[in-house]
Amino acid sequence: MTALITARGLGKAYGGRRVLDHVEFHLDAGEIVTIVGPNGSGKSTLLRLLAGAEVPSEGRIDRAPGLRIGYVPQKLHVDPTLPLTARRFLDLPFRAAPADARAALARVGLGDEVAGTQMSDLSGGQFQRVLLARALLQTPQVLMLDEATQGLDQPGSAAFYRLIEELRRDLGCAVLMVSHELHVVMSASDRVICLNGHVCCEGAPEHVSSAPEYRALFGSGTQGALALYRHDHDHHHDHDHGHDHAHAHGHH
Repeated sequence: MTALITARGLGKAYGGRRVLDHVEFHLDAGEIVTIVGPNGSGKSTLLRLLAGAEVPSEGRIDRAPGLRIGYVPQKLHVDPTLPLTARRFLDLPFRAAPADARAALARVGLGDEVAGTQMSDLSGGQFQRVLLARALLQTPQVLMLDEATQGLDQPGSAAFYRLIEELRRDLGCAVLMVSHELHVVMSASDRVICLNGHVCCEGAPEHVSSAPEYRALFGSGTQGALALYRHDHDHHHDHDHGHDHAHAHGHH
C-alpha cells in the first residue's frame, strides 16, 4: 500500500495545554479510516494537523508529493444576512468552471435548483452536501471529514455515509473521518482509531469495539453503538502499550 500521509511522534499544545501526545498515524491510498474519541480528545486537532491547516508542536508529518486534500469542516457558520448562494460558495476560494460546479453538485445528489439557493436557506443535509461538493472540486486523493453528520438525523447520516462510500469507490480516494457516531460509521471503515490525547487502540472495527481501552472510554452500552459488531469472539488482544488506562468494567 502507498502511504498518502504518515505522522510520527505528533504532539500539539496550545499555550501549555497538551492536546495530542506522541501520535503515530498513517493513511494508505483508498482506505477509510475513522477517528473516534470523547469530546476534547484531540480528534479535530489531529485532522487539522494532517490537513496542513495547523503546525504540530513536535513530531513530523509526511504527505505524498502534490497530495490533493478535500476538507469538509465540522461547523461553518454562514451569516444569514450575507447573500451567498450555493453556486457562489463553490467559487471560494477559486472560481469553479460552471460544468465542474454542476457535476460536483450532481455527484453529491443535488440538483440545479440548489445552486441558486442561499446557503442560509439550505437544510442541514443539503448544506453538508454543498460542503462536500466543494471538497470534490479539488479532485481529492484524500477526503477529510470532521464530524460531517453532526446535526443530521439518523436517516440523513446513513445516507451521507453511503454517499461517502460511493465516492471512495468511484473516485478511489482515501477517506479520513472524525466521527461522533460510532454505530453508523464503523461498518464502512477499514480501520478505526480510538483517540484520547494519544492513540488508545486501533484496528478493524470489531477489534476496537472489544478493546478494553475503547470500553473504558465509551462504556459497553453506548446506546447500542456496537450492535453491528456484537459477535463477541473470545479473543484477548494484548492492548497494553504502557498506557495506564482505568479500565471501567463495571457496566456489563
